Amino acid sequence: MSAICVLRTRCFLRQVLPGLPAAMQRHYSLDVSSPLLRTQGYVDGRWVSAASVFPVVDPATGQEIARVSDCGPTEAKQAVDAAYKAFQSWKQYSAKERSVLLRKWFDLLTLHKEDLAKLITFECGKPMQESLGEIAYSASFLEWFSEEARRVYGDIVPSPAKDRKILLLKQPVGVASIITPWNFPSAMITRKVGAALAAGCTVVVKPAEDTPLSALALAELAEQAGIPAGVFNVVPCSRERTPSVGEVLCTDPLVAKISFTGSTATGKVLLRLAADTVKKASMELGGHAPFIVFDSADVDLAVRGAMASKFRNSGQTCVCSNRFLVQSGIYERFMEKLSVAMDTELRLGHGSEPGTTQGPLINARAADKVVHQISDAVSRGAKVLRGGKRLEGSFMEPTLLGDVTADMLCTREETFGPLLPVIRFNTEAEALAIANASTVGLAGYFYSQDVGQIWRVAEALEVGIVGANEGLLSTPEATFGGVKQSGLGREGSKYGIEEYLEIKYMCFGGLKP
Repeated sequence: MSAICVLRTRCFLRQVLPGLPAAMQRHYSLDVSSPLLRTQGYVDGRWVSAASVFPVVDPATGQEIARVSDCGPTEAKQAVDAAYKAFQSWKQYSAKERSVLLRKWFDLLTLHKEDLAKLITFECGKPMQESLGEIAYSASFLEWFSEEARRVYGDIVPSPAKDRKILLLKQPVGVASIITPWNFPSAMITRKVGAALAAGCTVVVKPAEDTPLSALALAELAEQAGIPAGVFNVVPCSRERTPSVGEVLCTDPLVAKISFTGSTATGKVLLRLAADTVKKASMELGGHAPFIVFDSADVDLAVRGAMASKFRNSGQTCVCSNRFLVQSGIYERFMEKLSVAMDTELRLGHGSEPGTTQGPLINARAADKVVHQISDAVSRGAKVLRGGKRLEGSFMEPTLLGDVTADMLCTREETFGPLLPVIRFNTEAEALAIANASTVGLAGYFYSQDVGQIWRVAEALEVGIVGANEGLLSTPEATFGGVKQSGLGREGSKYGIEEYLEIKYMCFGGLKP
């Protein structure tokens, strides 16, 4: 393996503050089996070096853990060409053959879950338990789509004429460019790639510059599973080269489909790039999820849901609750119980420490954004009830804000951090008006024991995913996607594979009645 810098360093977090354990002064090292720690690009079944490398750092320590090939437009074009060539044979594989290979890939992820989880923890900062959860979630998409590969059904439609038959065939679209974020560096790949490969498409993956190691480990296991050369390609690159690589993946005429998870602003750029060649597109973009607690709610259940939906991955998920709305009748009781839960359940630290529940944010810019939102809210009258401090590096104290109003920045833009702002409301109509006053609509949550209210609110929320008395929603069996400017298309479920298929109408004529 070339250019691997294994971390052997003291964590620079010197302060021992409430919630930040003394264990952070330990040494931390990334220790995974050699075949899974890959640092080159993966194109046409070969590990390829680029002219330069870029560093991957542990966000908890700021220390370099690896140097990865900095692929550019040349490598991206080679990957597209390889994927297009491989598509000509991969699409001829039977559904069962593709299913068997995806299942082997799933088995290998499960077998190597500990090492794969370590990669996630060290390159994106998640606590180890969450990283293990992501690997299980990641593998579940390969399992699900290995099964769905054999259920891509067309239609035979009754013909108005007796001398012909009408058939609707489903066929793979071709090469798909897969551009993924850092917050779920494994699962966001398999949720897309599992569907694409099951449909008969080939892919080029551009992982986030912060977290390329997970993508390259997936490539190693894909090769071990017997996925043919050129079917799964990975082109890691630095932030500086991302625009030029992205342009190739979104404009090359051999690419038929793009699938992107990330910010709404970046999604719009990619859609514009793809427009000239009229590519099929799936976009899973920004969220700004409301979390509504009505007077009839089970408060203990609502608090558990709030903790899960807000603080998973330190608040860095696209379906994290961002705006909390609590009805006046239970506001004080909810805030008291939530404060206790935050005090007793949240522990800051390095993700490899067993007791850690909150790791760092991905970088200093992410922490700066949370600080800015807190400062704005306080300047407009909000009260800091828990946390509120920026710690060393990109660590941020989990923060609870009371007396929040809808004009504050934290209620108007996605946070992507451990900030929980609470708005008091009086009526159902008021809550829905605040919840729907957003240009995006990915997920929404609410808690109520009133059956009539549950149906009304679930139907009225302008989002693609609704959690009624539940704070953790994602599963491969269900759809994932939003409305408004939260994106286009759906991932997961039986519908996810449709994003990689075209419908062809065949009229079989000349038949004798």
